[in-house]
Amino acid sequence: MICTLCPRRCGADRDIAVGFCGMGNTLTAARAGLHFWEEPCISGFGGAGAIFFSGCNLGCVYCQNREISRGQKGKPITVRRLTEIFDELVYAGADTIDLVTPTHFAPLVAEALRLRKPPVPVVYNCGGYESVETLKLLEGLVDIYLPDYKYAHAPLAKRLSAAPDYPETALAAVKEMHRQTGDWEMDEDGILRRGVLVRHLVLPGYIENSLDCIDILTNTFTERNILLSVMSQYTPPKSPLPDPNLNRRLTEAEYARVTDYLYLLGLENVYLQELSSAKEEYTPEFDGSGV
Repeated sequence: MICTLCPRRCGADRDIAVGFCGMGNTLTAARAGLHFWEEPCISGFGGAGAIFFSGCNLGCVYCQNREISRGQKGKPITVRRLTEIFDELVYAGADTIDLVTPTHFAPLVAEALRLRKPPVPVVYNCGGYESVETLKLLEGLVDIYLPDYKYAHAPLAKRLSAAPDYPETALAAVKEMHRQTGDWEMDEDGILRRGVLVRHLVLPGYIENSLDCIDILTNTFTERNILLSVMSQYTPPKSPLPDPNLNRRLTEAEYARVTDYLYLLGLENVYLQELSSAKEEYTPEFDGSGV
């Protein structure tokens, strides 16, 4: 498998080696279980049935899940086992199936969904750094896309995530996601049935980046096209980073600048967070449970 799945097109032969993502050609997951900390329209009442895949095609220096995104922690599973996990999560009461960081396993995930499409919405929860060609493999199989839109400018994207082409690449990906799902649809219980919900994590010290990301998204899409989630949950890594901004939490004043801008634009369909959401306990234990 000469890998060209993500925009890096690293060309690794994942049958015998690992790609930039740190993974070979075997599905690998670190945890599966009910997760109650996604947006309310994703977690619903019974929780999102979250499957956390190991590895990642981004290189974010501040990653909160670095234990699995870089540490290669996880258990190998078959496509058939993945379909069984879908069933187990639905039986446990999941309102959605939440595929977390699945990009580098997209063909295998698509195979599983073709074998057994869950009866609840399928969520593709990713960093936004996606290839349009790979996303097309998922057309008709994914109900909800939950991408990040992290950066508006190439230098910051290069420095923090080793992806200088992130701004234009992620925007093209969101356009393709919206093409597939159409405008978002919510049911009477407030559960998202289909559509695109774009997340943006506000980084301490980089408020202008957040304002510019909001501008790019709102100049490209309407509120009926996509939903927005502007997050305050940034948690500094345990090992200090060279960038002092990233060694502290977001301040109330910084987040207020962003939320005030949202109000100024008159945006209504936006999920916001309390600053108290920036806690390590909201990151699950990647102990292999449920896999």
